[in-house]
Amino acid sequence: MNPQLHFITLATEDLDAVRAFYRDGLGWKPSLDVAGEIIFFQVAPGLTLGFFDADKFGQDLGLSGPVGAVNGITFAHNVGSRDAVEESARKVVAAGGTVLMEPQEGAFGGVYHAYISDPNGVVWEIAYNPGWRIADDGTVVFG
Repeated sequence: MNPQLHFITLATEDLDAVRAFYRDGLGWKPSLDVAGEIIFFQVAPGLTLGFFDADKFGQDLGLSGPVGAVNGITFAHNVGSRDAVEESARKVVAAGGTVLMEPQEGAFGGVYHAYISDPNGVVWEIAYNPGWRIADDGTVVFG
């Protein structure tokens, strides 16, 4: 199997809150939005992030009930400066995110970052790391 990922789909208990946060609050444009079922956002070339109603997600998996909340995972949004971390964090909070950790020096790897959760409890890290960068084609360049 090639090391490729095309969709990340998360169950959500409140699809309307997720829609309000990402579409209305952050200004993301849905690739597909099916009321009461699922919403998809193109987040990178070849990568789509979807939020699926928890009951319907469970049905799709053949389970008898809804799928539980996601934990133990973060999504990272990397920016080019410390100021950009602070600016991005303010925008995410204004959209309805909950601050888990204010922008600050990280304990590992020289990163400056903040942690904010979306209405579904998904944790986003907004980070600046001078030791690596995102190339114009979207690849991560270490060192």
